Amino acid sequence: MEDESLYRAMEQRLGRAHLAHRLYMQAHWVSHVMGHGLTYFHIENMLWLHWLIRLLLRMVGLYRWGQRNAQRIVVRQNQVVVATWPRAFDGFTILHLSDLHLDINPDLVPAIAKAVAPLTYDLCVITGDLRSQMYGASEPAMEAMRRLRPALRGDVYAVMGNHDFIEMLTPLEAMGIRFLMNESVWLRRGEASICLAGVDDPHFYEADNIQKAAAKLEHRTSAVLLAHSPEIFRKAAACGFDLLLCGHTHAGQICLPGGVPLMINARVPVRMARGAWHYQELQGYTSAGAGCSGVDVRFFCPPEVTLHRIGGGARGRRVAEEA
Repeated sequence: MEDESLYRAMEQRLGRAHLAHRLYMQAHWVSHVMGHGLTYFHIENMLWLHWLIRLLLRMVGLYRWGQRNAQRIVVRQNQVVVATWPRAFDGFTILHLSDLHLDINPDLVPAIAKAVAPLTYDLCVITGDLRSQMYGASEPAMEAMRRLRPALRGDVYAVMGNHDFIEMLTPLEAMGIRFLMNESVWLRRGEASICLAGVDDPHFYEADNIQKAAAKLEHRTSAVLLAHSPEIFRKAAACGFDLLLCGHTHAGQICLPGGVPLMINARVPVRMARGAWHYQELQGYTSAGAGCSGVDVRFFCPPEVTLHRIGGGARGRRVAEEA
């Protein structure tokens, strides 16, 4: 990080250890392909495999079909019932975007903008991976985000994923995207409030500090957690969060008929790799993502944006469906 004043400002906000860890991992990502973290085999870092997949798809004539599939973004609706949810926030709706990978295909920004244009929501959240490349300049993804940001109405909160570099934080926040880096904010309606918290990437960087993010939670506080990966689900449940919104898995991206993933690249039960799920008192939703990782194709696994509508009352079953 070349700008000393920027470094000091980020060090003050994130803490020296957090920032140093992030910068070290970014500089040495190649040596961490065979990782030591939550997944031991970081498949998204293996550039030769992306090349091989493209070659094989072209040889069998499926590459263009997969590219067209990747542009057909589905809007999903997810109803969430939280027993302690404040009456003033009944029907509160969150637009959830994840895994945009904006630099992989120039046609992705207009496709996402078109999908979200008719939607009504109270808040937008992005659960990581704005960029696709794991190395080099972030500017292509940043420029794409500059074009997409006007299509996202109102407040936007985000967390960083395993493809995102810490240097992106300040310019993205200048665009009006508030990142929650092991931090929390309170959303208020009259005397009622809910907590929105977010953690840094728990998958590759292992930079999440959920205890710090949850430090201001009180008993029976209604709270939503943003994280890039569902791998943090046990910690989220232990800290008392009601809802975890995440992504990272792409729901497999390349699946067998019926949406059966060939791999999910996350150490979680398969049921947590896509859509709505629960663990103890925690409810969760893992987005299939709006973009593609590594190879810009999808099979039997459409990209998505999701509207989560949250209300109070007895504990109920979450239902996700296509709008």
